[in-house]
Amino acid sequence: MLFKDIIGHSQLKEYLYQSVNAKRIPHAQLFVGAEGCGVLPMAIAYAQEILCGILGGNADLNQACHLKFNTLSHPDLHFVYPTVTTEGVKTKPKSIDFLPDWRNFLKQKPYGSLFDWYEFLDVKNKQGEIRVDDAQEVLKSLSLKAYEGGYKIMIVWMADKMNMAASNKLLKLLEEPTDKTVFILITENEEDIIQTIRSRCQVLHFSALSEIDIQEALIANENIEPIKAQKIAHSAQGNYNKALQLCKNKNDDLPFEAWFITWVRAAFRAKGNASAIQDLILWSDQIASLGRETQKKFLHFCVETFRQALLFNYETQKLVYFEAADAGFNFEKFAPFVNGNNINDIFKELSDAIYHIERNGNAKIVLTDLSIKLTRLIHKK
Repeated sequence: MLFKDIIGHSQLKEYLYQSVNAKRIPHAQLFVGAEGCGVLPMAIAYAQEILCGILGGNADLNQACHLKFNTLSHPDLHFVYPTVTTEGVKTKPKSIDFLPDWRNFLKQKPYGSLFDWYEFLDVKNKQGEIRVDDAQEVLKSLSLKAYEGGYKIMIVWMADKMNMAASNKLLKLLEEPTDKTVFILITENEEDIIQTIRSRCQVLHFSALSEIDIQEALIANENIEPIKAQKIAHSAQGNYNKALQLCKNKNDDLPFEAWFITWVRAAFRAKGNASAIQDLILWSDQIASLGRETQKKFLHFCVETFRQALLFNYETQKLVYFEAADAGFNFEKFAPFVNGNNINDIFKELSDAIYHIERNGNAKIVLTDLSIKLTRLIHKK
């Protein structure tokens, strides 16, 4: 994966290329960017530039190096990513146990999300993490000499999913790096990485992709008509992964929309209506039966939908992309109920619910509590 294959981020590409060309490569870097903006593909392209660029003008060696990157099998390129126990790996899962799956996943979805990766592994109700066993494997891999005599590169995807034991082990490696070793940590949530690790990394922030970049990529890579590509790019909100789902009519948000509409309608009816409370409890039971990653993704969808309603309510329609698939849901009538008096409280309750679910709280209790609070907040004027 070369820099020219990466969508957008022209200034970051130039910066990273120049750092390699000038042989000023920081040993620890933290790439921060939202889902679908291409942080992982950029990290791989950067690694390819480092490992293949050192070969100079030797055409045969360069070609062999690039071929290894095409299959993500370069011996000096290492990956760490969140894993879970599965039918094939029943205890102490490590990244190396899932390497064939990881390569297949990246081949199919280079811009894929953490949710996509868990779905690929069929994790069901489990939550992945990076464990101390992974950190031990990192130590073992980097203690060996580089196969091709140059750099060794370790890409840690979703570094915020490291548990404390793994974080402490990695911290020691960052404090005392071996020669010609490069760590590239990737995260969507910078604040979730411990400060001692962040302070030892050079941080690069990736912005969301522009609509024009997504539009041009869809036209060039997916043969989408310009008008349709423009509409998809607007709805994708800087997320190329979502744009691909939309252009293939595979929008994961569609069931979320139905759940959201059912939820807010029941919350509206519940004020002074005891029978509607039962509907909220049934709704909570339904969502609680899903996997925790699906629950979290749905709650993030709710946050964004409430934000869209607020923007619509305050007449900033140019920023609104939400289009209800359910013809019976009138977004214009719903929007006025989301305003400056309740939006902060709604966001707080949703954030708290995500926090508790992520930490294995009882989903049924968390969602029921959230639903009852929404009945009060949605009527707040």
